[in-house]
Amino acid sequence: MRISVIRLFFFTIRRREKIMIIYTGKDYYDVSRKAANIMSAQIIMKPNAVLGLATGSTPVGMYKQLIEWYKKGDLDFSQITSVNLDEYKGLSGDNDQSYRYFMNTNLFDHVNIDKARTYVPNGLEEDSEKACADYNEIIRSVGGIDIQLLGIGGNGHIGFNEPGTPFTEETHIVELTEKTRSDNARFFDNDINQVPTHAITMGIATIMKAKKILLVASGANKADAVAAMVNGPVDPACPASVLQNHEDVVVVVDEAAAAKLAK
Repeated sequence: MRISVIRLFFFTIRRREKIMIIYTGKDYYDVSRKAANIMSAQIIMKPNAVLGLATGSTPVGMYKQLIEWYKKGDLDFSQITSVNLDEYKGLSGDNDQSYRYFMNTNLFDHVNIDKARTYVPNGLEEDSEKACADYNEIIRSVGGIDIQLLGIGGNGHIGFNEPGTPFTEETHIVELTEKTRSDNARFFDNDINQVPTHAITMGIATIMKAKKILLVASGANKADAVAAMVNGPVDPACPASVLQNHEDVVVVVDEAAAAKLAK
């Protein structure tokens, strides 16, 4: 492994022709702008791109920046297709805790994207096997994902793929761990009993098929996971470590999340 430091806030890791570019921002705001720049470049260079999108608190700042640039006339979403990472099982799209509702509220309602081309897993499909197969087919039918946005959990999870998830998994149903449900309780009036017990998520194999990966993280609570992802062994114990095997990964982290990275 060779690490070349280009600038204080930017370095590249090369592993057998695979490249991971890491940008470090000062804080969440800076990270959000950097991530928005990367996502907007994809939209500008390929106006009919397929964007893999994510939910949670991490991407909100990036979405706000994309909306601002759209309103200024710098971005056009009219030909864009999107596919989301995951959805809670049992929640309808009009439930204010569903990820469909999140995407509408935080991005889709504010730009000129055709919602008929925005896809989120069907949390209401009772046949779990069908729900997963249908979502795999949607991703295939739109031509695959050009850029996949990811966050990272404190334990290294990506999507709802918890530690121990096989790297071969495609879209699948997961039983949420108590830790994940506890972490997400803040979105459910801090009541873990309101948090669904299961979700449907893109699997690691699905994520790895994206042409480009953009992972964003901020906060000291993500430092161990980011270090394990970048410098640790490729091991299902840290699901995000599999990104070391992807050919085109960009990581954008703030100084706190980057604190334990090997320099």
